[in-house]
Amino acid sequence: MSLNGSALDPAAVYADSRIRLEDLAAENELRVVADMRYSHTGEGLHRFVDPADDRVYLYSQFEVPDSRRVFASFEQPDLKAVFTFTVKAPAHWKVVSVAATPAPVAAGDGTAVWRFPATERLSTYVTAIVAGEYHEVLDTYVGKHGEIPLGHYCRQSVAPYLDIEELVLITKQGFEFFEELFDYPYPFHKYDQLYVPEFNNGAMENAGCVTLRDEYLPRSRQARWFYEQRANTILHEMAHMWFGDLVTMKWWDDLWLNESFAEWAATHASTQATNYAEAWTGFANSRKNWAYRQDQLPSTHPIAADNHDLEAVEVNFDGITYAKGASALKQLVAYVGLEEFTAGLREYFKKHAFGNSEFSDLLGALEATSGRDLHSWAEAWLQTSGVNTLAAQFELDEQGAYRSFAVRQHAAAEFPTLRPHRIGIGLYDRVEGRLVRRTTVETDVVGELTEVAGLVGETQPDLLLLNDGDLSYAKIRLDDRSLVTVRDSVRVLDDSLARALCWSAAWDMTRDAEMAAGDFVTMVLGGLAAETDGTAVKQLPVYVQIAIEQLTHPTKRDALRTRWEQGLREILESAEPGSDNQLTFMKVFAGTTGKRIPPSSYSGAGRSPEAMRFMTGLLDGSVVLDGLDVDTDMRWTLLTALASTGAVDRARLEHELAQDHTSSGREKAAAAIAALPDAEAKEHSWRQGAVDEGVPNETQRHIAYIWDTAGQQELIAPYLEKYLTVADTIWEDLGTQIASTALEYMFPRVLTSQETLDRVDAWLESSSANPAAKRYVREGRADIVRALAAQAFDGPTEG
Repeated sequence: MSLNGSALDPAAVYADSRIRLEDLAAENELRVVADMRYSHTGEGLHRFVDPADDRVYLYSQFEVPDSRRVFASFEQPDLKAVFTFTVKAPAHWKVVSVAATPAPVAAGDGTAVWRFPATERLSTYVTAIVAGEYHEVLDTYVGKHGEIPLGHYCRQSVAPYLDIEELVLITKQGFEFFEELFDYPYPFHKYDQLYVPEFNNGAMENAGCVTLRDEYLPRSRQARWFYEQRANTILHEMAHMWFGDLVTMKWWDDLWLNESFAEWAATHASTQATNYAEAWTGFANSRKNWAYRQDQLPSTHPIAADNHDLEAVEVNFDGITYAKGASALKQLVAYVGLEEFTAGLREYFKKHAFGNSEFSDLLGALEATSGRDLHSWAEAWLQTSGVNTLAAQFELDEQGAYRSFAVRQHAAAEFPTLRPHRIGIGLYDRVEGRLVRRTTVETDVVGELTEVAGLVGETQPDLLLLNDGDLSYAKIRLDDRSLVTVRDSVRVLDDSLARALCWSAAWDMTRDAEMAAGDFVTMVLGGLAAETDGTAVKQLPVYVQIAIEQLTHPTKRDALRTRWEQGLREILESAEPGSDNQLTFMKVFAGTTGKRIPPSSYSGAGRSPEAMRFMTGLLDGSVVLDGLDVDTDMRWTLLTALASTGAVDRARLEHELAQDHTSSGREKAAAAIAALPDAEAKEHSWRQGAVDEGVPNETQRHIAYIWDTAGQQELIAPYLEKYLTVADTIWEDLGTQIASTALEYMFPRVLTSQETLDRVDAWLESSSANPAAKRYVREGRADIVRALAAQAFDGPTEG
């Protein structure tokens, strides 16, 4: 280190990722030369060697504070600067950064040097370097503001799965939509999208150098919901080029401004500019329920959270920051009008380009264009925690029409804010075997009780649906008549978004111990086969899995597992051959639909011998399901299901891995081993998931998602103490990414009991663990409390 030409002693001035600088002049030059370690956790500069061909791939990930792992920097988001990167690497590599890629200059010994031009003014966390033997495809977008060079990159072994036409189409649709919506040219010189291995999140909005997880380039057939989610991710990161990179929050308190806005903008763009016109339905069926769950945990926080330090920031990339914030913005758009909202955004970008802002700046722009005072709205929606519940309160006359009608709003005692809600109230009738909307009345809900005069005199419908159109963010309750209608007839409800609201209401009532878990399972079995939204088809069985393994009284669990398995088998075998639903049903039947959502335990319990024979037959070819291709990934799906009951052993899984010598094969094999009902395998997977350093982050994640396997309580029982012991120091021992994954997903929810609750409470009282680690343990505890309440409501089997 040297400051203004004078050497500094690192031992004297460097500690805790900070350099102490003294005797500063008016202008200063600090020079730091350092050798840094490559990462295997997806933080800093991640290094990956592809087992398929031994090629090397690097990529950086700097959000939130990880640029410090690569170069010395002032990493506050409001300390923007220009950056000039010079990279020396093997001459045959591709090297990409946030600035336009220069021609490499030979440097001898098979190396070359890339001298990138200076960037625009950026925050450190959106700078990037990606390097390796990447496959490259170039294109150009020509729009209203001129040409934008496009690049798509992936590993060589993944190149056969780069569906470039679809990816370029979504990219160009996004640019055309956003340049028109924001009325501001794309602010950087080019736009590269790089699909990289072992990526921790969906993607990252590095300026003009977006990194995405290369699982978005699947080697096996996927259902439409997968591509809808991928398109949303592509559009989400593109929206960040304006909201986040061009204009950046001053400090992480306004993190939600970045993520909530990108979440809203991506879904809005999907519906308006792509062939995923019902993206808000998928949002309601998955992302919004993520927010509702997060908002009812002890770790809930306002959308505009008080991120007082970097550890608080790192754990607040959650369902509130993303999905609740996007829902609040959707409510704001309904409140001020889309045209006024758009006009405010355009002024905001022009005023704060390449600078930093706070929410008050955006609020002021929206107030100017809408003419509304938004401070009370912002205070109620953004600066408070918790979710409101809306229920209908009415009286009927002798003819069955509403004599009076009101909407009652409730708030939890610990978060008593009653918010303003703009909602639709839908009336649905049975007409020729269908549930059809008769009318919708829009109203503003304010305070505890809101009279709705427009419904007085209307005949009571078969289904009364509050928040019709999903304009607001609130839990809704179904009245008795509507609940019976939904439970028996959700499959004939014409509108997909209305169905999503019904599914959400029923699931929420089940989680809140107001609807028996068995009734929810019955509802899903009755409506799943007819569901047209692929996200719902994928997500509802995850909720069923939680309902059975966590919310059902233990005396009823085996019977409900059997009923679910038999009903799902019928749905699977009656599905249209080769359809998306058939593919998803098969994955669901085997117990895997992708990323786990706590408190779901992998379904290794209650599998009948018939189910095992069926899946074994599909695997060896003796059973054929017309239209279903048992490809490499489907083989792993079936093997993992068989492994969870001991129908295959570790040797069989390792033999399969030898035939699939890829990173995906390595990760799927690790997950299947973690599912084995074997003490040695369980200990091996525990150490890989929660103890050992150097386990690749994506391998660790696959293990964590599946480790807490239902039906393996005796095997997992010793790990409650091991989990709590690890939780004391894992944040410091293994770092943010590995620690958070282990603590969130490896909490032993299969051990739900009062005894477990008491032990966790004792640990929380006595442990000196990092507050971020304690947050995840408290969330696991909250799941146990909720599960015990639901089990008590469900009650034991009579007799």
